[in-house]
Amino acid sequence: MKIQNWLKGLVLATAISVPAWSAPPSFAATPDDILVVANRIDDIISLDPQEMFEFAGTDYANNVYDSLVSFDPKDLSKGYEPSLAESWTISEDGKTFTFTIREGVKFHSGNDLTAHDAEFSLRRAVGLNKTPSFILTQFGFTPDNMESTIKATDDRTLVVVTDKKYAPSFVLNCFTSAISYIVDSKEVKSHEKDGDWGNEWLRTNSAGSGAYSLVSWKPNESYTLNANPDYWRAKPAMKRVIVRHIQESATQRLLLEKGDVDVARNLSPEDIAGISGNSDLAVDEDLRGRIMYISMNQKDPILSKPQVIEALKYLVDYKGMEGAFLKGQWKVHQAFLPLTYMGELKDQPFSFDVEKAKGLLSEAGYPDGFDVEIIVRDAQERVEIAQSLQNTFAQAGINVSLIQGTGKQILGKYRARDFQIYLGAWGPDYPDPHTNADTFASNPDNADEAQHLGKLAWRNAWAIPELTAMTEAAVQETDNAKRAQMYVDIQKEHQKVSPFAEMFQKNEQTGRRANVSGFVTGSAVTAVYYWTVTK
Repeated sequence: MKIQNWLKGLVLATAISVPAWSAPPSFAATPDDILVVANRIDDIISLDPQEMFEFAGTDYANNVYDSLVSFDPKDLSKGYEPSLAESWTISEDGKTFTFTIREGVKFHSGNDLTAHDAEFSLRRAVGLNKTPSFILTQFGFTPDNMESTIKATDDRTLVVVTDKKYAPSFVLNCFTSAISYIVDSKEVKSHEKDGDWGNEWLRTNSAGSGAYSLVSWKPNESYTLNANPDYWRAKPAMKRVIVRHIQESATQRLLLEKGDVDVARNLSPEDIAGISGNSDLAVDEDLRGRIMYISMNQKDPILSKPQVIEALKYLVDYKGMEGAFLKGQWKVHQAFLPLTYMGELKDQPFSFDVEKAKGLLSEAGYPDGFDVEIIVRDAQERVEIAQSLQNTFAQAGINVSLIQGTGKQILGKYRARDFQIYLGAWGPDYPDPHTNADTFASNPDNADEAQHLGKLAWRNAWAIPELTAMTEAAVQETDNAKRAQMYVDIQKEHQKVSPFAEMFQKNEQTGRRANVSGFVTGSAVTAVYYWTVTK
């Protein structure tokens, strides 16, 4: 089949809503140099890398843009490495980072990429002040001082000055995030309107130097990318990438089985099981960064008792849930840092033990249990976890009422500290241990009016001056081995005393055609890569 005829059929299929119970239209297998991905991409609200803060949007940006510091997709365990910045130096006081920009890199427009583009991009992130801007502004950058703290001294030299000494690994990890992607300053400036830094234009267009450039984006439907044949890292084998929004797992599976898509990213455990044994298909697993947990509001007079907190941690059927309805898509994990992060902790001190829990409840003065509410978002696996907790808590006399709602409703109650027990998931904002330590183990101001902090410890009204100080010390430690041990120590203490019960870490299962290789989803530290794919 000619490529243009195949694409015509694909456009037709994309425009048709395919219900989960009906078979999709039949098309020939995708061409050898085109990658088609089924994914849920309805969370994309903007294509501007200095604005986006959603999973699917970050996948897009990771292939269209480059950053000063990045990862090797063939070995993500190595951590960050040089990217657009081929090298850097750090001053003796630990505050000045001087980056040397790689020569010969061009944007998709043909413009040369220089340190001035990096300067513009980082200042733009601060000046736009969109949701993810805190990843950079936490280093003291403001609209008032960014001209002196973020400065290109020539075409190849960028100098960045932080407000105080931080662990270099912390700073460099933050420079791998989407907020730090480098945009074509000449192109973006040419579309600027009323001081918007080109945001209106860049929300639906691209101005990058990455492996792919944007062809089209149809919100809640699809986006299409064309390969950059001059990409400095490698020449992409896939000349075109098409990512289709397919909400239902069953439909993704049918499209994958028929060869209409090469990769299906949101298959349920049942559909993963359904395609196993099919020699035309394969399933990849990748441990991602999301942590599923419950937390207990410390304003509650019962839930603030240490014995009650400990008892609830022994009333979670961790292994039972992992082996039953979670079916490999969530793995038991009992620490706030995802595995593979600096300072990871593999200890699992808690197991399902009703008798131990009953003893602790008796010590706390509640031998017959108590009534409690768990708030949970209407998402299948979360509701199933909540129902399991309802059952296991009841075995120790604790009567659980489940309060379900939309993500917005449940998060609203959580952020307002208007709950007893919360069940939900947390994903890192950037690939550094501080991202989770700062929210799970730091609370510099426990007052109700400190809501702007947004930290999980604050949401649970957990006042922790000692752990807060330990977290602040860890982010400033320059010796990586010492820093890693500090996070291990913080997590061990957190396991003992915190009102959090971390339960699982996300294990992403991706279905693909067997002839597709090199599809890297990014593990716990980054987003998906398309330029590594071959057929």
